[in-house]
Amino acid sequence: MTPEEQNEFRRRQKSRNLVLGGVLVFFAILFYAITIVRMGD
Repeated sequence: MTPEEQNEFRRRQKSRNLVLGGVLVFFAILFYAITIVRMGD
């Protein structure tokens, strides 16, 4: 693997990790909101 290919691979991996992290944060906030709403009932 050439250095250029390694850099491209790392860049793609980093962007995918950021997307996965964003999805996890979204679900955490979603569950938190649902819990608050249910406790209010």
